[in-house]
Order: sequence, then structure tokens, then C-alpha cells
Amino acid sequence: MGDWGFLSALLDKVHSHSTVIGKIWMVVLFIFRILVLGAGAESVWGDERSNLVCNTNTPGCENVCYDWRFPISHIRFWVMQIIFISTPTLVYLGHVVHVIHQENKLREELKRNPMSKPPKYTNENGKVVIKGSMLGSYLTQLFVKIIFEVAFIVGQYYLFGFIMERKFNCKQMPCTVETECFMSRPTEKTIFIIFMLVVACVSLALNVLEIFYLFCKRITGRNKKYTGDSHYPSHYSGEHNVSGMRQNEINMVFQKRWPQGKDSLDGAKPEP
Repeated sequence: MGDWGFLSALLDKVHSHSTVIGKIWMVVLFIFRILVLGAGAESVWGDERSNLVCNTNTPGCENVCYDWRFPISHIRFWVMQIIFISTPTLVYLGHVVHVIHQENKLREELKRNPMSKPPKYTNENGKVVIKGSMLGSYLTQLFVKIIFEVAFIVGQYYLFGFIMERKFNCKQMPCTVETECFMSRPTEKTIFIIFMLVVACVSLALNVLEIFYLFCKRITGRNKKYTGDSHYPSHYSGEHNVSGMRQNEINMVFQKRWPQGKDSLDGAKPEP
């Protein structure tokens, strides 16, 4: 299996621009998928073809039976799975880099011209705020990852099943008769298959949970905004009405105490 350093470095950049659940998903991907796949699963499987034993002396029969039973190796299947579910996240990373670059330009322009348009999707620390088009991009990559996870889980079931059989019967050309083939270390391989399946289900559940988290957070933010807007005008108008009533009372008092009009003022002058 190739080096995962490059992919890990790219995904690590997304870590700071994700939600809390997205960061947990990253940990599951790094530790329970990439690390386990590179450290344990590859050594368990080894050279599957050489370890396959078939009860036949017909040349080429074992090769054909192995290819028929395993169209693709489990290891390569899981590598493809990790690459496919990581691709939407890398696309989101590209969008993040583009937005940060554009808003850095806006921030520089704002220093020269205070009346220019301020940044919308990044804060002062350069961290992306998930809203607007960034929220749409983030949700899109979550939905795509969910589709890929479900597709690979279903594909694994139809290709291999979830239990490694100790033996299987093969009757493919050039095998002249039905041949019994025996797998090496089937119990150990079954444990790894179930483990990778559980991790895939956990990853799928985290993606679904993150979608609900983002929707609930957005709805809560809207409710707070509307509640604040509804309280402020009523409070302000109440104070304004009270002040107006007090001002009217003061005006009425002055009107009663002082005669109005120019003639009244002249009449109020003392006689010589």
C-alpha cells in the first residue's frame, strides 16, 4: 500500500474549517481506517493468491478460482473506499482555500478603503465561518460522502459478504471438475472485515449526525435572530411612548401657567 502522508496532510488542513462532529470524523478516518489499514490489515492479508490452496492439479485452476471468488482484493477495495470518501472533503478544501484567498484581498482593500465590502465568510483569524455558500458546499460534501459510504458497504456485501468463508467451491474453466479451495486465516480476516464495516457505519452515522447538527444550529440561529428583532422594536416603542406622554404633560402644564399669544404677553407687562 502506498504512503498516506500526502492525503493525511491535505485532510489535516480541513480539520480547522470543520464542525466538532467533522473533526471527530477526521479522527475516525485517520486512526481507525488509514492507520489500521496500513499497520494491520495489509500484513494479515499478505499475498492472498499464494496462500490460497485448491484441491486440484490442473494448471491455472487456482488463479481462475481466486479471480472468480475475489474480483478485487479486500485491501484494494478499502483503499478505494478511503480515497472516494475523502475526495468530497478535498473538494471542499479547494473551495475553502479559494474563499480565504478572495477574502484576504477584501481585507486588504478594507484597510485602504474603509467603505469597501467587508469579508463575509472568514473571521479575523482567517477561520472560515460555515454559512451561506460555504454551508451549501459543506452540506454537499456530506451528502456525497454518505452516498459513497452506503455504496461501498452495499458493494462489499455483494462482492465478498461480511464473513470470510473457510472454503468455497469453484467450477470455472480450466477446472475440469468442481474444485474445493481453502482460505488462509479466515477467522482473523473475518475480524478485520467486521471491524472495517463497523468503522464505515460509524463514519456514515457521523456524517448523518453532522447534517442534523448543521440544520438545528441554523434553525436555532434564525429563532434567536427573530426573537431579538421582535423584542427590540416593542421595547423601544414603549419607551418612546412613555417619553412622549411625559412631554405632553409638561406642555400642558406650561400652557395652563402662561398665557399664550403676543397680546397676552403685552398685557402681562407691568404698568409704568
